[in-house]
Amino acid sequence: MFFEGSEKKIEVVVSSTTPSLRQLGDGFWAAIVASANAEILSKMSNAYCDAYILSESSLFVWDHKFLMLTCGTTTLADAVLLFVDKLGENAIASASYQRKSESLSHLQASSFECDLSRLREKLSGRAYRVGHLDTHHHYIFCADTKAQWCPPQNSCELLMYHIKGDVAKYLRSDKQSSRGIRDMLRLDCLFPDFVFDDHIFEPFGYSINGLWNEKYMTIHITPQEKGSYVSIETNLHFTQGSFNIFSDLLNILNPRSWDVIGFNTEITSEGFPACISVASCSLPITPSDTVYFNQYHQQSNEVLIPESL
Repeated sequence: MFFEGSEKKIEVVVSSTTPSLRQLGDGFWAAIVASANAEILSKMSNAYCDAYILSESSLFVWDHKFLMLTCGTTTLADAVLLFVDKLGENAIASASYQRKSESLSHLQASSFECDLSRLREKLSGRAYRVGHLDTHHHYIFCADTKAQWCPPQNSCELLMYHIKGDVAKYLRSDKQSSRGIRDMLRLDCLFPDFVFDDHIFEPFGYSINGLWNEKYMTIHITPQEKGSYVSIETNLHFTQGSFNIFSDLLNILNPRSWDVIGFNTEITSEGFPACISVASCSLPITPSDTVYFNQYHQQSNEVLIPESL
């Protein structure tokens, strides 16, 4: 069984004159999620944000911003277009759409090029590819800012490929539990003060959202042995106190390779497992926003085992 873990991501900031997005209600967001061929599984809230676990990743809604990630064969561009249709183009202060190359791209309902063509019918903007076509790479579309000034959005992403070791074996087993996964990932230590909501999928797979005031975190794990994928995203700085959250998670999950992406945040490799910096890129997407891409690979040699077909 193979599940496409690679995610698509949309982040939209609405104008200051737009009513609170949180007041639109669960029914509104259920329709947005359904248009991407996903569904809401659970919800948690605090005074700043509503966080939804989806059948394919997560949705976070603040008063004037929302962030949605979807994996599998979802059609996130449809959700973006529906949102724009419902609120109007003038409500969009800024928007970015990000998509990572898929392992089995031929099974997707659309390509990034198709998504881009449709998005540009509603939102003008610039698009980029970072990385080579013959290896994993990322696409990003940034809509032209309609507001005179939009505060920079800060976030950090860690994307891991081919995890291995005892934790990976546990994540593929039938003995896993929410408490067991949280303990193995040391989430209570890495994200102190956060309140969590999580879900274990069948036969395996795991999603967790966390909130602390206006800060969020989300982790999605597709642990299948052939093509495992883990994503972590947060607007908490990757160095929390005296430790590096990303370094800890890398050493726990032991991936063969990984990407780190910082929106207006440069992410250092201090504490990373022994690795080679494969590629890097600094991409200004607006006068006030820069995206930093870095790709790493473990130094140790991988012994390949041929697969019978």
